[in-house]
Amino acid sequence: MSDRNTFLKEFRGETLGTISAQSSADELFQNQTIRPILKLQNDLFVAVFSNYVNKNKADFYSYTVEKKLQVIENSIQKDIKFRNSLKGIVIALFTIEEYNTYIQNSSSLNKRMMNLLIDRLKSQVQLFELESNSK
Repeated sequence: MSDRNTFLKEFRGETLGTISAQSSADELFQNQTIRPILKLQNDLFVAVFSNYVNKNKADFYSYTVEKKLQVIENSIQKDIKFRNSLKGIVIALFTIEEYNTYIQNSSSLNKRMMNLLIDRLKSQVQLFELESNSK
């Protein structure tokens, strides 16, 4: 099992974000675990979201940028099945120790995870415009 843990931590890379003596446990987990996983899985998240809008929001590519940003946020916050599948993409790359930390405060960490993912997808909204031009 320690081989898996070592592999995952090396594969994900370094801590992202600022950590200080005043950092909360959730903030530490966010920067040491969640952010590196989100960065690593970025291309997959973009592909998953593109597939989601292709299946559920056929006219997404004709929306204004503001409307696209709203759809990104609403899709992740309100579509429980979609949100759970996104969480699974992140949780699958937790070590056992990280998973044990996660389950102690999953509600707060899920909120952080989804907010970071929303911000990440919103900051790449131009990729969803390019997608429509290539069809």
